[in-house]
Formats: sequence, structure tokens, C-alpha cells
Amino acid sequence: MIMRDTYLVFRRQLAMSVRSPLWLVVGLVQPVVYLVFFGPLLQGLDLGTDSWRVYIPGLLVQLALFGAAFVGFSVIAEVRSGVVERMRVTPVSRVALLLGRVLRDVLLLVGQSCVLLLVAVPFGLRAPIAGVALGVLLIALLTASLAGLSYTIGLATRSEESLAPLLNSVTVPLLLLSGILLPMSLAPPWLDVVSRLTPLRYVVDGIRDAFLGQYATGDVLAGFLVAAGMAGATMAWGAHVFRREAA
Repeated sequence: MIMRDTYLVFRRQLAMSVRSPLWLVVGLVQPVVYLVFFGPLLQGLDLGTDSWRVYIPGLLVQLALFGAAFVGFSVIAEVRSGVVERMRVTPVSRVALLLGRVLRDVLLLVGQSCVLLLVAVPFGLRAPIAGVALGVLLIALLTASLAGLSYTIGLATRSEESLAPLLNSVTVPLLLLSGILLPMSLAPPWLDVVSRLTPLRYVVDGIRDAFLGQYATGDVLAGFLVAAGMAGATMAWGAHVFRREAA
């Protein structure tokens, strides 16, 4: 039952995205701009390895961060237009209302990630296929956790005025402290310690190791544990909120 309902919600949400593809293009523009205009500056830095295999994983996490963290605004719009209210009288699973949306976001973000990887190849990105696959899997888990969290907060607050400053106050520090643009190994010791308090730091480091072909490392394991833990926690909280708000 829940699988069927999740598929129905997923199909509806995907159809809406296909009919309005502008946001998919806009979401991909920012990391591509960073790739074109900021990436070449890394060639002069001594990163100890291929700079593109250090930089591209950060861009993938940035794509997931800004692509998934702001999806909660759509559920606020649905609350205001009465869509969620109409769902109350249907037998559809309340959890499926969350899972279907999250699966749509994961599919779109994985697709955007693949496009970014293809664009990066002419710039010099060379990474093992297995490492790229592991990196994309980590991005999928991260997207699920961020999208689930955004939908949950959006449904709980039901206000753009509350959601927007909250997201901005969280995403910007995460962007700066997780080592997305530059590895935190270049940071002073105190900043490196602070960055280890942010979960995205472990995901970024895990993807970078995977792109370097280093699969059995502590960073890869930590990245998977953090991403999976975040996804599990946000899905559990989101399921509770969706059941309560759409009951």
C-alpha cells in the first residue's frame, strides 16, 4: 500500500517538474559557473593530487545542498492552495506524501549530478567509475536527508517568512565549513576542528576519497554513516510530522 502510494505521489511530483524544467536548469547553473570560473584557479594550488578530483566532489555536495534544502517552499505553497487539506480525505498514506516527494528530488539531483560530471570531463576530471558511482550514491543519500528535512520544516512552519531565514542561516555556514570549495586540510587547525562539527564535512571527504580510488578508508565509511544516519533521522521525523499535519 505505502509503496503504491509513494509511486503515485512520485509520479505526480515528477510530472510537475517535467512541465516546469526551468528550476532544474537554474539549479545546475550555479555549480557549472563555479566549475568554469573558479575551478581553473585551483590549478595553481598544491592539493597533493588531481585538483579536479578534489573540487568536483565539493561541487556535487553544493548542488545537493542548494538543490534539496529549499524544496520545502513547495509544500508550503501546497498547504496554502489547499492540496494538503484535500489529501486529508483520501486514503493515501501520509508517509507516502513525503517519500514520493523525496524520491523525485533524489532522481532529479542524481540526474543533475551526472550532467555536472559530464561537463567536468573536458576540464580534466579523471576518476574511476566505481568511485564516481560511490560518490553519486552518497549524493543520493544526502539529497534524501536534506529534502526530507526541508519538507518537514516547511510543513511544520507553513510560512516562507520562517523557512527562508532559517535555511539561509544554516546553508551558508555549511557551505563555508564543510570544505566544499577548498579542502579543510588547507585551513588553520582551529577552523579544521570547527568544520568537523558539521555533517557535510564527512560526506565531502568521503566522496573525495572515492574519486581518488580510495574506497576502504575511514573517510568513505564516515561519509556513508553520516549520510545514511541523516537520511534515516530526517525520514523518521518527517514521517511523524506528515502523519500529524495531514491526519
